Amino acid sequence: MSRSRIWLLACLLGLGIADGASTRAQDNYEIQVYGADTVGPGHTMVELHSNFTFQGSKTEQDGMRPTNHQWHETLEITHGFTDWFETGFYFFTALQNGFGWDYVGSHIRPRVRVPKKWNWPLGVSISQEFGYQRSQFSPDTWTYELRPIVDKQLGRWYLSFNPTFDRSFHGPSENQGFVFSPNFKVSYDITKKIAGGVEYYGSLGPVTGFDPVSQQQQQIIPAIDLNLSEKWEFNFGVGVGVTKSTDHLLAKMILGYRFDF
Repeated sequence: MSRSRIWLLACLLGLGIADGASTRAQDNYEIQVYGADTVGPGHTMVELHSNFTFQGSKTEQDGMRPTNHQWHETLEITHGFTDWFETGFYFFTALQNGFGWDYVGSHIRPRVRVPKKWNWPLGVSISQEFGYQRSQFSPDTWTYELRPIVDKQLGRWYLSFNPTFDRSFHGPSENQGFVFSPNFKVSYDITKKIAGGVEYYGSLGPVTGFDPVSQQQQQIIPAIDLNLSEKWEFNFGVGVGVTKSTDHLLAKMILGYRFDF
């Protein structure tokens, strides 16, 4: 095995065992099941994540604002440095009647992947996400996420699984350790430009012992993807929470464009 492959595998393993912390689920700011691909070297992907909660919490919980009728706009900028490494930056905002438009927080997300030239049968990558959110929007203010990503295209079918682990640096959940928050996606290419599928987002509780189902966060989102060109990205879905601890109804949209710089 070449030195470059040994070094990259060491990076993957190092990311996999790194310590850190994070929030419960995705907090409805960046609702996305990741694919294993990274942005190519010399390219920058700019994405706008727009999410609106039609039916959510109506009272404050642990000092956090209710989510009902809360609008979220997240700017994501991701730059590819090599064919196996990218870094993304997130800027979260929220708009709600009675509170106005507020800055929520920011995250940074380095990610490495197994290069396509290795000819693995599956797409594999690992991302880490570090960041801050204001306590009005997340009781756990400093967080970390470790997200392995495995995906596969099977003819017209596409499968992606993100067995995510997150943990809190600062807040009421910091003593829980790592929380298991699995995401997965199944989609089918209806045409060359349109794919329809289902996305699942969960937060099941600490890895040492899952929460009761009523306290878990579980959300199912039928979604559509438009593959208009290699430069554009579009995803839209309407999600339903299936447990008491999950926002009951929301809509989400991702619009992205890939720049050559």
